[in-house]
Amino acid sequence: MTTTFAVSEEKNRWLREKMAELGVTEGDLEESFVRSSGAGGQHVNKTSSCVQIRHRPTGIEVKCMKDRSQSVNRFLARRELLERIERLQKGEAPRDARAEKLKKQKARRKRRASGKYEKE
Repeated sequence: MTTTFAVSEEKNRWLREKMAELGVTEGDLEESFVRSSGAGGQHVNKTSSCVQIRHRPTGIEVKCMKDRSQSVNRFLARRELLERIERLQKGEAPRDARAEKLKKQKARRKRRASGKYEKE
């Protein structure tokens, strides 16, 4: 049985092909759903739209809560998981998520500060 998500058929097809290419099956994945956090109000508080996926053979874990839709988050989580598995297979160093987050925060602060003190 193939799982389809609330994204275009082209994206569903790409996901199936990528999983086959990397040798990842749905049976290798351990999936759980939790409530998201952040903006979204009552919808977020009542539904479990945040998706956590763990790839058993490698132990890689991904958590996704970018969208209000659980189905879209399931797709996005699988896409991120496949990217990480691919990097692992190619022997590339995994990206340091914390370093990237700090880099983005610093860039955001810099943009805000530059707009704040402009002379008119």
